[in-house]
Amino acid sequence: MSTITERPVSNPAGQPPVRTVPEASAVARRDVRAVVAAYVALTKPRIVELLLVTTVPAMMLADGGLPSLWLMAVVLIGGSLAAGAASVLNCYIDRDIDQLMRRTKRRPLPAHTVSPRAALVFGLVLAAVSIALMVAFTNLLAAALTLAAIVYYDVVYTLWLKRTTTANTFWGGACGAAPVLIGWAAVTGSLAPQAWVLFGVVFFWQMPHFYPLAMKYKADYARAGIPMLPVVASARRVNAEILIFAWLTVATSLALWPLGMSAIYGVPTAVVGGFFLLEAHRLCRRVSRGEAEKPMRLFHWSTTYLTIVFAAVALDALI
Repeated sequence: MSTITERPVSNPAGQPPVRTVPEASAVARRDVRAVVAAYVALTKPRIVELLLVTTVPAMMLADGGLPSLWLMAVVLIGGSLAAGAASVLNCYIDRDIDQLMRRTKRRPLPAHTVSPRAALVFGLVLAAVSIALMVAFTNLLAAALTLAAIVYYDVVYTLWLKRTTTANTFWGGACGAAPVLIGWAAVTGSLAPQAWVLFGVVFFWQMPHFYPLAMKYKADYARAGIPMLPVVASARRVNAEILIFAWLTVATSLALWPLGMSAIYGVPTAVVGGFFLLEAHRLCRRVSRGEAEKPMRLFHWSTTYLTIVFAAVALDALI
């Protein structure tokens, strides 16, 4: 980070030097960095990380090894732009509720760092570029899935489901799992059973991953009028769904083992799945006993779980 310099000006009669205003170029550089950082924040880079964690191993399994680096680069760039576009448009649509929530009120739109019109244009441009890349350098199925994921996330989930139903996380889970299908389709031009199993892993995983976050920020969602399950349902209902979907996640991940995977995939997936289930049960037990919930422990553990499972997919495909 550069510092703003002030140039001393000579002063007659031995007076102390007079300081000038900060140099215009330094101020301009600082402003440019702030604007760039705001636009990057709109894309929600952490969500793009999920794309990298799931897409590359899916492509490797589809190829039976390492796909061409050119194809991987195109899919990752196009997919990252698509995920970024969906997030930017989500921020544009949700700007009214983001300003009501402590977790989101510092985002660029409620903080007035970026104007709504600029965000809308930025999101649409990212979406157009991502689809163009996928059409030009992959195939129509991968491009169609990319477009469908953006439309579903912003129109179906953000505009409709998120604000109207407690099942919003469940139905919105298809967006987070879409990169698996996109990566597979980019390699093969089709969708095999293994692709759908991996899709199921990420789809089911999103409930035990996101419900703890919604538990932590329950007051925020209530203030914004968003019917997240932990806001409107009993603790017993939330516990039940966390456990059901955690078990479904692990069961689905193990269902991939007999579909051509070896112990290189199966053993670490079973072990980390056991720890994932243990942490889910621990959270639900704390909630049922009225103890300190500590929901973010499961939130972070779920990310570790998914990373290890897909790392095992990649390793198995290579070996």
